[in-house]
Amino acid sequence: MLIIRSVCFILIIILLGAFLSPAAYAEAAPEVSAASCVLMCEDGSTLFEKDPDSRRLIASTTKLMTALVCLENADLDDTVTASVRHCAVEGSSMYLRVGERYTVRELLLGLLLASGNDAALALAEHTAGSEAAFVRLMNDKARSLGLADTHFENPHGLDADGHFSTARDLARLMLACMENPAFRELDARRSADVKGQILVNHNKLLTLCPGCVGGKTGYTMAAGRCLVSCCEREGLRLVCVSIEDPDDWDDHAGLYDWAYEHYALRRLSDVLGYEVPVITGSRKTVRAVPPEGARAVLPKRGEPETLVELPRFVFAPVESGDRAGSVSLWRNGKRIGEYPLTYAEGAKLAEPCLKPLEESML
Repeated sequence: MLIIRSVCFILIIILLGAFLSPAAYAEAAPEVSAASCVLMCEDGSTLFEKDPDSRRLIASTTKLMTALVCLENADLDDTVTASVRHCAVEGSSMYLRVGERYTVRELLLGLLLASGNDAALALAEHTAGSEAAFVRLMNDKARSLGLADTHFENPHGLDADGHFSTARDLARLMLACMENPAFRELDARRSADVKGQILVNHNKLLTLCPGCVGGKTGYTMAAGRCLVSCCEREGLRLVCVSIEDPDDWDDHAGLYDWAYEHYALRRLSDVLGYEVPVITGSRKTVRAVPPEGARAVLPKRGEPETLVELPRFVFAPVESGDRAGSVSLWRNGKRIGEYPLTYAEGAKLAEPCLKPLEESML
């Protein structure tokens, strides 16, 4: 019986993306001014991208990695004494005072809200003993996150040869940062009082964009305007990154509005299910379904793009929970995930229908 069932196993392909354009499910994303841009879902798949893999200068968005490495290697209550070297670094500053003692938490607020290069250097030297040693930790972390197109030369983001990343890598970095509770709390602060000095978060999207929960700005003349942001609405977390973008606030807000209008985090068992015919069974069909808790970012309207692998039919008996096949989800021509399909109910072997002997001899 098992041999017969395996022979009858075929592919049923429903690849809607081969026949329908992405516009069949959602209006086209708004145009953006950025040289590089990506809108990424929390599962790492993308809803929008524009040259997302070109290596570029990233200015102070570098500080996302600085913050993450510090949070993983230093205590928030540790104290750091500001030095002349810290205060002399060029560029944006939280205006540390030489000889003043600051906690790591206070320096991180200065790093993330005021984009302090002085805070970046102070945190680096405290965490790793030297700036060079800290940069090695940054690059080690980049490798562990799979950021193949990212390399750091400093903890603050001032332009340097060999210091670069991509929109896609920065989005992945931001998703990793948002998994850290301390980072989420600090990065979402609109302002903070550090020793009588009020630091205001440079990320205007916290006020301008509904659901924005964090991000990091960056700018140098060579890098242009860089922005990383994170938004959460309707239980769905998205990250947007733009590099060399003169209209970054509007671009991010527009992409978020478009995405949340047309896509949602949906439970697969609510939208996917397939009937498989049963031979010699107590029922004619059994239903093949994805895992109950599986979710994916899918269009709010229309059917998702899928590629389904199921048997053409199955012989009884069938047990509930047995593996039936698999389904791959696709979005805009790219596969975003694959899930097993199992039988939602069983089917017993049908009882044979035997006619009375006298009737069969007539």
